[in-house]
Amino acid sequence: MKRDLISINDLSREEIEGFFDIADCLKRDNARFGNILSGKSLALIFQKPSNRTRVSFEVGMYQLGGHVVYLGPGEINLGVRESIKDVAKTLSRYVNGIVLRTFAHKNVIELAGYADVPVINGLSDFSHPCQGLADIYTVKEKLGKTQGITFAYVGDGNNVCNSLLFACSKSGIHINVATPKGHEPDKGVLAAARRAAKLARCKVNLFNDPFSAVKGADVIYTDVWASMGQEKEAIKRRKIFKKFQLNKKLASLANKNVLIMHCLPAHRGEEITDDVIDGPNSVVFDQAENRLHVQKAILIKLLKGDK
Repeated sequence: MKRDLISINDLSREEIEGFFDIADCLKRDNARFGNILSGKSLALIFQKPSNRTRVSFEVGMYQLGGHVVYLGPGEINLGVRESIKDVAKTLSRYVNGIVLRTFAHKNVIELAGYADVPVINGLSDFSHPCQGLADIYTVKEKLGKTQGITFAYVGDGNNVCNSLLFACSKSGIHINVATPKGHEPDKGVLAAARRAAKLARCKVNLFNDPFSAVKGADVIYTDVWASMGQEKEAIKRRKIFKKFQLNKKLASLANKNVLIMHCLPAHRGEEITDDVIDGPNSVVFDQAENRLHVQKAILIKLLKGDK
């Protein structure tokens, strides 16, 4: 039976840790897995621009012995030139897996519903599961554990925030989310995260003050204030989010060895300052590298199965 990766909310803690175990093996001995996906093909359907997601999937598939077919916005025009159903059924005859990077989350759900091969969410307006998994893997790698860690997210309650809420709450990480009023995460996401947190013995806290959220934090994470598709709101959002900038003053309230994280691309001087993203506590580029290792683990698990 095929498995998809649509949202971290669909995963158990054991499944998350399973991805991390494979990623650990890949980082220790990449050559051992060099041909594990030999003869397999992966389609990348991208409706949005991409740096890390596209490159990490293409390089990762190559390193595992497989092949990638990239389909940009003008090549399929998903749902306009051709229905999602027809795309899913056609590509299922050609490839062994599909990554979709799209604006509307419903597109990922529909594609997965019709496809006979695994579908991976490469980003939607609701969720960015590959990013969230790589982020928590980085925390575990740097701090040696997840249980009991305090993670502060400062910024917009967007798709990355949603995925971090799911990932932290399932991994035993206390998560403090600080957003301006009116920019909080989805209420359904918060409710699901709090249910998971109860089982994992951790807490989900919501703040409208970034300084309260970061006190005593082991990790501080931020993201752009205006996501793709919100460019027209950028000027307005700069005013609303001004007090939520991750700078030295804010970071000083966290633990001395706090990890500084950002999913990139970063708008330097807006949501994060140069001295913080380039500072000694920043693990931003280790975090970016781990997209490669975690996504390779995802590809192995979904395209190869439990063999």
